Amino acid sequence: MNSTLGVKKILFVVDCLYTSNNGTSISAQRYISELRKRGYEVRALCGDMPHNEEEANITDGDFCTGIYHFPVFQPICEKQGFTYANADEAVIRQACDWADIVHTMYPFALSLKTIKYCNKTGKPVTAAFHVQPENITSSLCCGKVKWINDLIYSAFRRIIYSHVNHIHVPSVFVANMLRKHGYKARIHVISNGIHDDFIRAGETKLQQPKANSQQQTIKIMMVGRLSKEKRQDVIIKAMKYSKYADHIQLVFAGNGPEYKHYLKLCQELKLKNMPRFIHKQRPELIKELLTTDLYIHSSDMETEAISCIEAFATGLVPVIADSKKSATPQFALDERSLFKPGDPEDLARVIDYWLDRPDEKRFMESKYAELAHKYAITNSVKLFEQMLYNEMNNETLTPVTAHITILSSIKRQVIRFYKRIA
Repeated sequence: MNSTLGVKKILFVVDCLYTSNNGTSISAQRYISELRKRGYEVRALCGDMPHNEEEANITDGDFCTGIYHFPVFQPICEKQGFTYANADEAVIRQACDWADIVHTMYPFALSLKTIKYCNKTGKPVTAAFHVQPENITSSLCCGKVKWINDLIYSAFRRIIYSHVNHIHVPSVFVANMLRKHGYKARIHVISNGIHDDFIRAGETKLQQPKANSQQQTIKIMMVGRLSKEKRQDVIIKAMKYSKYADHIQLVFAGNGPEYKHYLKLCQELKLKNMPRFIHKQRPELIKELLTTDLYIHSSDMETEAISCIEAFATGLVPVIADSKKSATPQFALDERSLFKPGDPEDLARVIDYWLDRPDEKRFMESKYAELAHKYAITNSVKLFEQMLYNEMNNETLTPVTAHITILSSIKRQVIRFYKRIA
């Protein structure tokens, strides 16, 4: 695809790149790494700087605009594992002029100014939709206020997504939400993709002899930010109803603003086994998942939930909140892996169902591990390359934006012609 695509230099625009507590940033890291393996030069326009040598190896030297300190809400943003980038126009120009094509990841000021510059200069540009309005409003305690979320969808569409021809979304759920809210660009459903290490770990685990089902401690895990919309509180409350509660060790992998609240909740419920709160890099996280008995994803809202895929890739049955605001229920192979969102009693019912049936659980673990192959990062990047190819060649299937595409194509050719003769 590299030669067919006709580009060598790809620029990712990511407000914060160097974090392990934010799914969009982790996705950007994986795409950058995989694209570099495929022979591309890939750099990032971002607000943060690497903290160590490993992070410094993510790209070949980034264009850094510095962090924008958001008035009042900066502490909340940082607890969520996110920081906004300054939209420094000089750095944006330098970065875009270096690139053959640009891909933006967040719908904020840095992406807005980058897309405007690309449109002005005829630079090919695409955008990703990873931030649900509910991710923002939940932190402000109004995540279920429909008119506010609809307003943000509309603002994102007008300010960002009406100025690109191609939008990358991680799930059919998000694609349907964008169409529902009047987005006219061509939408490409491409999973964020999981690292092959999770798949290999699952294959190795399932080839081993069946573990002793009479173990005293049952480990149940969830991976995700400790934030209101992730609903770890439902898992904690479910311990009141599970007959296995005294044997269950809960493990929550992630940081976030709800940490102290969850500690207090556990103390109030007087759980026999206090949950473990951890934050691990990929190798250590895989080790934790391999010693886990059941995975729960209780979030009310998700664009995909890559952590859930990573979990069942390692040979775990997922138990998923069947929320209308989440894409994650798509991974459930049947209703046995679903529970009513926000309902700890129903969650306990599903937990007990699987723990009562170890042989049935073991069989389904292999089915879920097999499903995970579909979401390998290598497959995702091939589809991503195709989207870039469509943009480079002005290909779109959206009649409503056809006139925009034609004008954009003419504009690009004129600009490129003048650059050659200048």
